[in-house]
Amino acid sequence: MPNRLAHETSPYLLQHADNPVDWWPWTEEAFEEARKRNVPVLLSIGYSSCHWCHVMAHESFEDQETAEYLNAHYVNVKVDREERPDVDAVYMEAVQAATGQGGWPMTVFLTPEAEPFYFGTYFPPAPRQGMPSFRQVLQGVHQAWDERRDEVTEVAGKIVRDLAGREISYGDAQTPGEEELAQALLGLTREYDPQRGGFGGAPKFPPSMVLEFLLRHHARTGAEGALQMAQDTCERMARGGIYDQLGGGFARYSVDRDWVVPHFEKMLYDNALLCRVYAHLWRATGSELARRVALETADFMVRELRTNEGGFASALDADSDDGTGRHVEGAYYVWTPEQLREVLGEQDADFAVRHFGVTEEGTFEEGASVLQLPVRDGLADAEKVASVRERLLAARSERPAPGRDDKVVAAWNGLAIAALAETGAYFDRPDLVEAAVAAADLLVRLHLDEQARLTRTSKDGHAGANAGVLEDYADVAEGFLALASVTGEGVWLEFAGFLVDHVLARFTDPESGSLYDTAADAERLIRRPQDPTDNAAPSGWSAAAGALLGYAAHTGSEPHRTAAEKALGVVKALGPRVPRFIGWGLAVAEAVLDGPREVAVVGPSLDDEGTRSLHRTALLGTAPGAVVAVGTPQSDEFPLLSDRPLVGGEPAAYVCRNFTCDAPTTEVERLRAVLSD
Repeated sequence: MPNRLAHETSPYLLQHADNPVDWWPWTEEAFEEARKRNVPVLLSIGYSSCHWCHVMAHESFEDQETAEYLNAHYVNVKVDREERPDVDAVYMEAVQAATGQGGWPMTVFLTPEAEPFYFGTYFPPAPRQGMPSFRQVLQGVHQAWDERRDEVTEVAGKIVRDLAGREISYGDAQTPGEEELAQALLGLTREYDPQRGGFGGAPKFPPSMVLEFLLRHHARTGAEGALQMAQDTCERMARGGIYDQLGGGFARYSVDRDWVVPHFEKMLYDNALLCRVYAHLWRATGSELARRVALETADFMVRELRTNEGGFASALDADSDDGTGRHVEGAYYVWTPEQLREVLGEQDADFAVRHFGVTEEGTFEEGASVLQLPVRDGLADAEKVASVRERLLAARSERPAPGRDDKVVAAWNGLAIAALAETGAYFDRPDLVEAAVAAADLLVRLHLDEQARLTRTSKDGHAGANAGVLEDYADVAEGFLALASVTGEGVWLEFAGFLVDHVLARFTDPESGSLYDTAADAERLIRRPQDPTDNAAPSGWSAAAGALLGYAAHTGSEPHRTAAEKALGVVKALGPRVPRFIGWGLAVAEAVLDGPREVAVVGPSLDDEGTRSLHRTALLGTAPGAVVAVGTPQSDEFPLLSDRPLVGGEPAAYVCRNFTCDAPTTEVERLRAVLSD
């Protein structure tokens, strides 16, 4: 008998719809039920492609005896963290404050007033490695609730008061300058792993936003060390097991320091961010490896994550059927020498073993290896490599595929739109630009209402019930701004303006300029979340700073520029201290120091060859955060085109920054020099 989750749209919630646990979605009715029954709330938060979420579900939530205990003593609420990042953020902050660590599945016990009093993540079905069993935890919390209620409510009240005291107010601080960005670079240099690329030890996450900062810092200052760290990290990741050597695209992270064994789930946001990083690395260096990885990652997103409606799905699971009915992490991706021989024959299998670093003992589990590209002297036979990859990919496609989380998240689709638009423009792949436009159309059609308010998610062409948060408004605006620069269609600038206006009106503290993750009129939680740090993706705070700045550069709007600069006060405070965790904020700060530059390209038509050459050159400029407008002198689609005539009847480019403009040029080489100065 399905529970209440059967009517939800989230794939994660639907995975629990047949549990014997009487789950509720996050609703006021669930807390009313807890008040009526005078019982605590068990809040369980996870997401569809989370490995340990599946494990705990199988061990505990599918167990009849455990479910009966839960149903008798708790109101049980299940939340998809990707649908409700606000709920996740508030309770994750409490978990981390109380335990010093966090993660998913997140298990939190609440009063009927939604105040947390006991925390954990994964709990095993039996005591293990010093951890109590889930049943022991349930019984202990129930006993405390029944016998020591005053103590429990006192603890809950103290936690809520402590959280309320954590409000951030960096809005009055100044924008970071040369000194802070130099200190951030120095801090990154200290944490850099020169042998393996990347930062810190295991597990190792792709530092997408830090790489953007390093590329922008090099473009602005010429610092070779910044470029070297970005180049080497990108190469090591692209040659490692974290990158899918057959199908393209990146896994979530590497469990080791050498990028060999990934946690195999593939997230849309990682691939969108990394696709853009590699495209920008190619733009800066001409690296053939960067070009290949950018295109393969873009093709992976379109091939494997695109939905029927034109948006992009959230993730592919780490686990899949290993052919025996068992769900095993990485089963879809790993190979034994014997499996290679079955597909390729003896001779080509020997080549594949060497080329992809496959060993007899295996680099993963049970003698299987994750495919890599170990650095070797000499160039491999390109035709043979292509043939081997093609045959292995075809054979792999016959394996049971990992599950896909089909919900479309607005923010992550915004990141994908920016990446696909730019990659398509750089490499003359109009199909990728078309895919970006289709995703943008879906967001406008399905996620935006008449007041340009965003819905966080949709699935199968139906909008979800949850309001967009700051990262949705910011990342979608970022995607629309990139699309405007690439396509020359001013409507995308207009839509971006609607979104950043919401940021000013509903997400910004009017006095300090600080930003909140939820709107002023959003559902009230125990605290209004705000987090400026960039983790798996840009924080809403730093993404908003970037979108506000880009929009201001396009339009000359002083309020948007001022709001962006105020928002960057947090980067001045955190950049020198924790640069790894504010990478996108640092990248936006680079754009402020560079201007950013405003490039207007005018020509008789968008199809004119001279216009197209200047437009492409403008897009390939490495100046941090530069905005590009293209059109005819008569066009009213972009403010930057106003009063910009042709020069001697020829297409021309105008470059301005900080209220000063260069003389217009009709020459591609001159424009290239101006934008790389």
